[in-house]
Order: sequence, then structure tokens, then C-alpha cells
Amino acid sequence: MVSSQPSADELLELAVRVARGAADTARRMRAEGVSAVATKSTVTDVVTAADRAVEMQVIAALREVRPDDAVLGEEYGAAAGGVASGPGSVRWILDPIDGTVNYLYGLPQYAVSLAAEVDGVVVAGVVRNAATGDEWTATRGGGAWRDGRRLAGSTETDLGQALVATGFGYDPARRSHQAGVVAGLIAHVRDIRRFGAAALDLCLAAEGRVDAYYEKGLNAWDQAAGGLVATEAGLVFSGLDGAPPGPDLVIAAPPALFAPLHERLAKLDAAGGP
Repeated sequence: MVSSQPSADELLELAVRVARGAADTARRMRAEGVSAVATKSTVTDVVTAADRAVEMQVIAALREVRPDDAVLGEEYGAAAGGVASGPGSVRWILDPIDGTVNYLYGLPQYAVSLAAEVDGVVVAGVVRNAATGDEWTATRGGGAWRDGRRLAGSTETDLGQALVATGFGYDPARRSHQAGVVAGLIAHVRDIRRFGAAALDLCLAAEGRVDAYYEKGLNAWDQAAGGLVATEAGLVFSGLDGAPPGPDLVIAAPPALFAPLHERLAKLDAAGGP
């Protein structure tokens, strides 16, 4: 067992090992058939037995190596982890299956997202698409990577030529507001994509496979690892009007696209609504 303050690279090494095992479990359970499907915030917000099993597997694996670290997971909150306290304390932020609806339908866009936070700052993160094995990693100050290639985001400078990814919440009233934002934005960009997994959206933006990304309603586990990947790829990762990225809005875009996208989203009140 290890309890000393680790480096970001050491935390990433552990995160990658744990996330790969978790992704294997998620993929195996999907092949065996989705079971114990329930709902959370609304009837469209689903959770499966695999979400819970993967989260508990990750927590157990982290505890074997770092028993004193805190863990914040989507399914069990902070209840299953330790308590981060004191200088140098580590908290892990976990989404066991980001893209559960995709998982339910067998669409290959669902991921394990695991980030390590030290003193409230995310310093390492991994996002692994459990369906395909694609994996993105980052350490603070160490760049964002995929398959040994350092990521640098899109080189597009014209918002009108930008492919923009987004997502929608589960509450019908929020979806209605978000649909209005999309309707107001789509004439000002090349096109819009909705893949259904925020962590993967952020990594696709970091890789330049989409030019930019925005979404309202993200929780810490949705954006912690993917947000670091985007930041380390050189994207501006922020909310509106200088606010930090959070539940009100997340924007990830190269510097040349961030200002015009931000301006358009502000005019459309993208952070507003329920």
C-alpha cells in the first residue's frame, strides 16, 4: 500500500491500469446482456448493474494501492471512498460508464473516465472508450496523448466551418431550452454532433476530430478527466464570462474558435434555462 504524495505520472499510471480493467468489465457485462436497468433523475436517465459494478471495482482497485484517498463516483458519490484532507490529499473522480444510454443500446460510444485531483486540482486523467479500446490520457503540464501521439486540437479558425459537439440533459424542460440553443447555433457553424458521452466529446475535441464542444449540466465526473485532456491539448476549457467550467456550461475550443463560439452561446443564453 502507498500513502505518500505521488507524482502526476504515478497517478496516471495507476489510473490507466484501473481504467483498463474497468473497461474490460463494462465490455464483458455488455456482451452478457444489460441487466438491472433503473432510472435516476428522470425516466430517461438510466443506470445499469454494470455502472454500479464497474464503480465498485474501481474503488476497490484504488483502495488496494491508496487506501486513504477519497473517491467521488457518479453512482455512489463520496460514500464509498475515503476523505481527502490535508495538503497533498488525493481525490479520484470517476464516471464508471459515461454514455450509459449508448451502453444500453449497444452503441460504441461509452467510456470509463477516471481523474486524480490533488489539493482540488486535476493533475492526471484517462478516458477509455470501453467499446473500442481507444484511450486518451493527460497530466497537468505534461500534455494530452493518444497512442503515443501528442494532441493539439483543431486548427480551424472560422466558426462557420467548425464541427461542434454538444449534449443534452435528461429533464424535458432543460432539453427544450438546449434545443433552442442548437436551433440558434446551427446556422453559424458547419454542423453539430451529439455522441452521448461528454468525456469522449472532450477527447474528440482535444484530438481535433470535432472542432469544439459545449454542454450545460455536466457534473465533476463528466468533465474531470476529459477536461484535463482538452486543456493539455491547448483548448480553452471554460464556462461563460470567465466562470469555471461546471454545471452551468462547459466550453472546450481552440483559442481561435473560443471567442466567437462563446459570444454566440452567450447571446443564445446557453447557460440559462432550468
